[in-house]
Amino acid sequence: MAVPIAVLDCDLLLYGRGHRTLDRFKLEDVTDEYLVSTYGFPRRFICYLVDLLGATLSRPTQRSRAISPETQILAALGFYTSGSFQTRMGDAIGISQASMSRCVANVTEALVERASQFIHFPKDEATVQTLKEDFYGLAGMPGVLGVVDCTHVAIKAPNAEDLSYVNRKGLHSLNCLMVCDSRGVLLSAETHWPGSLADCTVLEQAALTSQFETELHKDGWLLGDSSFLLRTWLMTPLHIPETPAEYRYNMAHSATHNVIERTLRTIRSRFRCLDASKGTLQYSPEKSSHIILACCVLHNISLQHGLDVWSAPASGHTEQSEEEYEQMESVDSEACRVRQELLLSHFS
Repeated sequence: MAVPIAVLDCDLLLYGRGHRTLDRFKLEDVTDEYLVSTYGFPRRFICYLVDLLGATLSRPTQRSRAISPETQILAALGFYTSGSFQTRMGDAIGISQASMSRCVANVTEALVERASQFIHFPKDEATVQTLKEDFYGLAGMPGVLGVVDCTHVAIKAPNAEDLSYVNRKGLHSLNCLMVCDSRGVLLSAETHWPGSLADCTVLEQAALTSQFETELHKDGWLLGDSSFLLRTWLMTPLHIPETPAEYRYNMAHSATHNVIERTLRTIRSRFRCLDASKGTLQYSPEKSSHIILACCVLHNISLQHGLDVWSAPASGHTEQSEEEYEQMESVDSEACRVRQELLLSHFS
């Protein structure tokens, strides 16, 4: 029986004599407009990723060693920004759908390895002070070190008997805990939590909590919505504001916290693989978590390169943390005291 020549050609290029590099697509042969429309990013950004990840993607132990780092990165960006392994995408760079899948896996792991390099809270006092001043400039809320929220990303059902990933809407998802600064730069991203966990439970168990309780509580706090419990380092809105000061506090809190909501919408619209309107992530929870984290790393790198966080077009679908939740009432008297002092000193 005849074997398709195209398959023989692909296999020869990937695994044949000498493990030749697959080089059908050249960045210099296309315009920036084409790269942005097809892969979501301009040439200089893609070249930076090639420099950043090239050594890792060229490791001789990887199956796709015959595919150049440049081609692997284009394949991964194509998937992240379109949410599919369409033949059109593979044809554009000259590889099969199976090869694209391996490229996405390789690039994802390379980005996850570098997550702590690009996603972290500032350490030095001058940068922390600048962080607070930038937040204060938004709506007059003092002492803010970051704004926190959760967002759900749909995944395929990992196991018929495993209900831990079924969220309140009856969908399988990961509940991702994110913190960003006033520009939308992510300072923390925990992408592995099962969708059945409520936001407050995720925060209670998160590494973020131990960070703030042991290291990062420097006369400041995060801002979270009413799905979280008030803590000394996490200011939440007042459930029923009564005084003018309480109303002013809630208004400043809402205007400042809106930054994380806009950031999550932007990440979802830029990286359509995270948008449920394109289908669920067809991977295990662990691999799906890594893809989400890889997109978070790319989001921060894009901001470093001057790509405006708010410039991506709005997505028509928002599978975000829009779950109905009960107003959380704090039993932490010290946290209540801290919020009351904030009300008296800045909003009265």
